[in-house]
Amino acid sequence: MAETVTTFGTDRTTGHLLTSLDPLLREWLPRQRWFAGKGRPVTGFTQVAVTELLPPDGRLGLYHLLLRVHQPPVLGAPPHPGDCYQLLIGVREALPPRLAPALIGHVEQGPLAGRTVYEALYDPRPAEVLLEALRTRARIGGLRFERAPDQEIRDGLVPRLMTAEQSNSSVVYGDTFILKLLRRVVPGVNPDLELPLALAREGCARVPAPAAWLLAGPDPEPYVLAVLQPFVSGADDGWELALRELAKGEDFVAEARALGRATAEVHTALARALPAVTLGQAQLRLLVDGMTERLEAAVRAVPALLPYERGLRSAFEALRDLAAEGHSWTAQRVHGDLHLGQCLRSPSGAWSLIDFEGEPARPLAERRMPQPPVRDIAGMLRSFDYAAHSANPPAPDWARHCRSAYCSGYAEVAGRDPRTDPVLLRAYEIDKAVYEVVYEARHRPDWLPVPLAAVRRLATSDPTLARENRP
Repeated sequence: MAETVTTFGTDRTTGHLLTSLDPLLREWLPRQRWFAGKGRPVTGFTQVAVTELLPPDGRLGLYHLLLRVHQPPVLGAPPHPGDCYQLLIGVREALPPRLAPALIGHVEQGPLAGRTVYEALYDPRPAEVLLEALRTRARIGGLRFERAPDQEIRDGLVPRLMTAEQSNSSVVYGDTFILKLLRRVVPGVNPDLELPLALAREGCARVPAPAAWLLAGPDPEPYVLAVLQPFVSGADDGWELALRELAKGEDFVAEARALGRATAEVHTALARALPAVTLGQAQLRLLVDGMTERLEAAVRAVPALLPYERGLRSAFEALRDLAAEGHSWTAQRVHGDLHLGQCLRSPSGAWSLIDFEGEPARPLAERRMPQPPVRDIAGMLRSFDYAAHSANPPAPDWARHCRSAYCSGYAEVAGRDPRTDPVLLRAYEIDKAVYEVVYEARHRPDWLPVPLAAVRRLATSDPTLARENRP
């Protein structure tokens, strides 16, 4: 789907706001964790929408912005109109010390000259404005604050910004709700809202049901800007929990098995809620071609992959051969980016899956395509491997036991163990590991040995004989 560049929601009171903000945002945006265009300068902005939430004539002003950010093109990449980002800009005469980390800068020109602007989510008052608008189903300019009819949202819930590094931003309200504010946005149905709503209709308790959400722009393809869901108070992040157990020398087998069951429950509910398709020879050929192209690009980017290219490619060819022999697979909607950090264990011991946005770097249409469920499974198996290699010393047996328990737990609910389809599982694990190699080479070179060890194992293993691939 081609992304529109149409401007909407701007009026005479906000039309010149960028005059004030432009020079400050050029410096501030590239420093944000969620900014995707790192390494390239910001050359300008296009205003998609600006909405005044609080007028800046008092102690505090608040603006909601959708801005298209222009940067020099990536070498060899096709032309791109620029990524669209969602910003909440607070305006004050001066910042109190508690808001110092939120500073964007002091405005020297334009309608906000002489004021200080800052990231508003650090400030409780702007965060309260958002929750109240969701609670009351407000319409403000081009913004539409929606609420599920069966959800009650109390007023007076105290907000706090979650400061952990994320590709989006999250605010917790009174340990009752959590608001996920999407940063890089595109028009269209976002799976981070679509899939939890579908699962709620199916009564799947493994995913917190959306209580409210924020949209902008005209139907049928508005921007999905934020989703409010129940907050799992006292929950353990799966990644942090796994690392703690590793540090204590404890196994994670029971938790991995329970997590496998939870994954299967979500997959089963998604298969009921949304259409599934059959992948035959033609579809598998396209899938394998995509994996092969990603491998070739990765080898060019990271020469350390070269010794393993032949073995990795043979895994994709084995999948192509199975399709040519008449094998087919079912594809359905899946999580799309499943790993330990996307899972929460409540104090009662129940596991929940969160963050159904998929891989944000991939096009929205691709993230909404049906996929074999093994894609999610492969992502989780790789996550166990990462956790094990984070220990000192690394604990490969810990990962192997977790992988086996996870698959067994999945089979208890789904009725089919993913290890009984070893060629497909191996292909998806390789595709994920190759992606990890490129990511680590670019962003965390010290971590590169982790996916390279998996590449070495997967390039030389025979999935029909390998012990860990048998139930």
